[in-house]
Amino acid sequence: MKHYAGIDLSMETSHICVVDADGCKLGAACVDSTPEAIAAALERYGPVDRAVIETGRMTPSIALGLRELGVAIVCIDARQAHQSLKAMKANKTDLHDAAGLAQLARTGFYKEVHVKSPAAHGVRSVITARGHLVEARVRLDNTIRGLCATFGIRLGVGQGERFLARMRVTASIPGLGEAVASLLRARERLVDEIRQLDRQLKTISVVSPACQTLMSIPGVGVQTSAAFAAAVDDANRFKRSRTAGAYFGLVPRRHQSGELDWTGRITKQGDSTVRKLLYEAANSILTRTRQTFALKSWALKIAKRRGLRKARVALARRLAVIMHAMLRDGTLFEA
Repeated sequence: MKHYAGIDLSMETSHICVVDADGCKLGAACVDSTPEAIAAALERYGPVDRAVIETGRMTPSIALGLRELGVAIVCIDARQAHQSLKAMKANKTDLHDAAGLAQLARTGFYKEVHVKSPAAHGVRSVITARGHLVEARVRLDNTIRGLCATFGIRLGVGQGERFLARMRVTASIPGLGEAVASLLRARERLVDEIRQLDRQLKTISVVSPACQTLMSIPGVGVQTSAAFAAAVDDANRFKRSRTAGAYFGLVPRRHQSGELDWTGRITKQGDSTVRKLLYEAANSILTRTRQTFALKSWALKIAKRRGLRKARVALARRLAVIMHAMLRDGTLFEA
């Protein structure tokens, strides 16, 4: 008889529920949140045909570890699972969630989510860390501007040598000079760390054939190519390239009910970092790239008709489609 399992994962412990083909509960357990402990608990009830786990922070390491141990694990969308579990049980407990996930594993009523490889998560970690460091540097710059404005010193926009030169004027002002000097030392350390991560991303792009392929597109640089390749991970998991646009939330939101049918702004689903980088790449193509090619001409026509902002979004969506096709076929961009 076939057995199915649901795993409700948390930081310290995880609840497991196993059911048979008829949905009858065979057993439940609470174990440590490690692949070995979970696999050992599942073995007590015999071979499990399918085990279901929700998306979350610990999901990649647990799911990949269970697959290495021979467990047929399926990762499902947590948002969809939440709606299904809410309809099954009135009280939300970890045990009830595990039992509900086991029923989803039995019925197959779920949307499977791709678990990215450790290499893809490593690239994503570098990009995420760099983004947080840049945000911290910007906050420091704005704090320094605010402190200086109190004393009538206007540092202006930018972050280069002119900004630093204006900042040195504050050294002779009691109180302000010490405060700015302390913030400046922290800022210099942040800038050094950002440059270190930039060098690391450049090294990743040099040794990655996928990044080299994507960077053949004008306006697509190291960070955009690395982030996109890491987010897609396996190009074959998309049946059609145009699905990539929806995957990164770059398609219009639609609501239809009876006579009501409206189309709104983009959905903004999926990886927000990749979506932002695609938008920046589209802006670079439209405003900075001097080369003229068919993709740019197409976007410029939209800009004349609908405005530059919508043209950037349309071009970002088209870039996602083209970049996925390039990764799938291993071809370079032809202007």
